[in-house]
This record gives sequence, structure tokens and C-alpha cells, in this order.
Amino acid sequence: MNNEYDNGKFFEEYAKMPRSREGLSAAGEWHQLRPLFPPLQGKSVLDLGCGYGWHCKFSAEKGAVRVLGIDASQKMIEEAKRRNKESHITYRLCGIEEYEYPKNMWDCVISNLALHYIENIEQIFQKVHRTLKPDGIFLFNIEHPIFTAGVKQDWIYSKEGNPQYWPIDHYFMPGERKTYFLGCDVMKQHHTLTQILMGLLHHNFELKVVEEARPPAEMMDIPGMEDELRRPMMLLVKSIAKK
Repeated sequence: MNNEYDNGKFFEEYAKMPRSREGLSAAGEWHQLRPLFPPLQGKSVLDLGCGYGWHCKFSAEKGAVRVLGIDASQKMIEEAKRRNKESHITYRLCGIEEYEYPKNMWDCVISNLALHYIENIEQIFQKVHRTLKPDGIFLFNIEHPIFTAGVKQDWIYSKEGNPQYWPIDHYFMPGERKTYFLGCDVMKQHHTLTQILMGLLHHNFELKVVEEARPPAEMMDIPGMEDELRRPMMLLVKSIAKK
């Protein structure tokens, strides 16, 4: 994950987000992501880009006996240790690209809203396949290609300040995208839908579930949430490592 998350101003604003304050229950995609988790009783779980450690804690609560959460942000790791400490969970300061991915180590690899910071996503798919046990689960949530291809990842607004439409440009040109998020310039990586799904297939994953995140009905009264139905923001994928 990029170093913006160690920027004091950025991290302060990130901490104010509902998903930061309240955890998984405040994440609009959680009602779709939660059912995709496999049974974790007695299993080992690796979380790529663990952030505050919410998914690590969930995995431990579901019976995982070994959980490793890695993140490239020192501030994120410190917060994870403070908020979601558990005897079965280890947090480690390490980038997704730098982790060693030991062969046949993990039963389940998860990643939530981190892979869109990775330039060579297929290389990570290859490494995840190596580190998963046979028939291990790779479950991730990534910003949707429609979202990452958005011009500055923002709406075009009317004179009155209302969102008119979501502009998309250079969709078939993967690579770096500069966005403005939480008061800071943030660099992300755009990947097409073909790159993501075919990348998994090319590295011997079997696709089990592909879903586009839609906020639940009970969140529709939150300001701006209805606009989330006008274009997809996140892509949820569950796959199995075939060996």
C-alpha cells in the first residue's frame, strides 16, 4: 500500500470514516463480502493490506488458529495492534509486493481494498497461488475498474453541486491513476476487468464468485449513498487455487 497512509493529515481524515470508527458493520460491501468467507475453524489466514485489522479479527472470531495481517503502513499496523489484538493474530509491517509467500502455507488469503495499489497484479496472483494450500481460497475486494478508470475518480457536478455523471477515460490503458482522496493526492493502479479475472484464470485459480458491490437498503438514508447505485465502486472475487 502506498505511503499516503503514513501521512499524518491523511491518516487523521481516514480515522474519521465510518468504516474506520465502527468497523465492518459500517462497510457498505460487508453484507456481500461476509458470506463469501469459507469456514475458518482450525484454518490459517493471510490478510494482504490488513489496515486496521478488522478482517483479521473476524477470521480469528470464526475459528482461524493462525492469522497474519501485513500492511506497508506503520500507522495502520499500530492501529491494528491497538484495536484488533488477538492471541492468534500477528501483524507485520510489510508490503504486499515484499511478502515472501511461502509455498503451501495458507488455507485462505484475503485482501480488502488494497490490490488497486499494486502495479503488477498478476505477479501477486501468481505468488498467492503459490502460498495457498491445494484448494485454498483467495478472497478479495478491489476497487472496480469502472471506478479506477474514473476521471480523477469523481463525479462531474452541476452548477448546483449535484452529481451528474461518472466520467470514464483511458479504460484500456492500465497503470497509475492520480486521485484526490481525504485531502491528499493518492496514487492508485487501474486494472481492467479482463486483467483481473483472466489474470486469476491464467494462474490456475478457479472462479467461484464475482460480484459488484451494492450498498444495502438500510444504508440508503446515508447522504450520497443512493449515488453508489449509479456506478460500481468495488469488485468482489472468490476463487480457489487448483494444483
